[in-house]
Amino acid sequence: MKVTKLLLIAMVFIGIPSLKAQEKTGLTLNEAINIVISKSSDIALASAKVATKKYESESVKNNKYPDLRVSGQYLRLTNANVNSNLNSNPSNSPAAPLAVNQLMLGQINSNLPLFSGFKLQNSIKASENLYQSEKAKLEQTKEAVAMEVVEYYANLYRAQKAVNLITDNLKSAEQRVTDFTALENNGIIARNDLLKAQLQQSKVQLSLDEAYRNVSVLNYYLITLLKLPEDYKIGIDENQFANNQPINIIKNEEIALKNRKDLEAIHFIEKASENNIKIAKSAYFPTVNLTGGFIYLDLKNALTVSNAMNFGVGISYDFANIFKNKSNVKAAKSKALEASEAVAILSEKIKIQVQQAIENYNLALKQNLVYEQAIGQATENYRIVKDKYDNGLSNTTDLLEADVEQLNSKINYAYTRANIMLKYYEMQSASGQLTQSFQLTKN
Repeated sequence: MKVTKLLLIAMVFIGIPSLKAQEKTGLTLNEAINIVISKSSDIALASAKVATKKYESESVKNNKYPDLRVSGQYLRLTNANVNSNLNSNPSNSPAAPLAVNQLMLGQINSNLPLFSGFKLQNSIKASENLYQSEKAKLEQTKEAVAMEVVEYYANLYRAQKAVNLITDNLKSAEQRVTDFTALENNGIIARNDLLKAQLQQSKVQLSLDEAYRNVSVLNYYLITLLKLPEDYKIGIDENQFANNQPINIIKNEEIALKNRKDLEAIHFIEKASENNIKIAKSAYFPTVNLTGGFIYLDLKNALTVSNAMNFGVGISYDFANIFKNKSNVKAAKSKALEASEAVAILSEKIKIQVQQAIENYNLALKQNLVYEQAIGQATENYRIVKDKYDNGLSNTTDLLEADVEQLNSKINYAYTRANIMLKYYEMQSASGQLTQSFQLTKN
């Protein structure tokens, strides 16, 4: 393998952000999760939607209480002609005309639904199920935002670690160029060997510049997500990536089907859809209301009505609904079928996600062991090649290749340490237990 190809491979594993030597503030992953949950705009929006559904549910529940309306009118009349037997008298003599010039009317009406084909009860259940669905979506949003932080955090660690390793390698490359320059000046090595060393130094420098850039970008992504000051530089303690931390290993998808909040949200939507079928069918039934009220009327100089209380039962039925309502019921059933299919589809996806997450985590553990061994192998290989080079048994290309392989093995190992943590939390996310994996501060 050529030196250029090996360097390109090393750059791929560097893969993300950068920050030059600047003062950093330590921030643990647990602290970052707490910050994002308290400050995330996505979570704030989801919380607002939960509040909206709660108020809507309360509004629907208010329909089970009686309506109470009070109204009053005062009207001036202009020379009204009033014909009434109130004007008659026993002597059959012409009655004096009534001077009716004002009307006062006051009413109090109350209406209480007694039966509406179970529409009210099912409307309340449907609104409650939609409210519970929105609450589940809020928890799923927290899981998604937390996973986003975990990914940025792990990538930032990889990038920072790459900067440290490449910086050390650059120092070695610079020293090699210095040594080769002296050897070339003394005629001990060919100029071509010096040029190879200088070329490698340039490539390492380019890799370092890219790594710094990557750290800067990832740091900005993360502080933006956490709503931290723009000049905030995150320092990551690599002890968090130790492999001996206690972990909750997921064995199968059953726990995910119980804990995934996105699946729970769809389950509640499915229940609400079933309630909507019953609401649609309620149009086939009559409506029965209990009514009552009070009337006060004063037609000046003609009629006064007071203490006129009334109460009774009202019933209504729209016979046209026998024919018209069929399409509404079919539409409600179709929506319920959509929700049921959505539950089945998401359940299958969750099973696949969990299985994939388990396999990815197990692979990360195996890769870590391999790369840990590779560090020792690459280090020993470089030592042997260096001894051969010093004794004239190996050429410059072999030496530079061994150096790149040594750097590559260190970067790979740092990558897999972070990758184990990342794949572990991806497994927790797939099972719906990501936020439970952290010690969250209650607001």
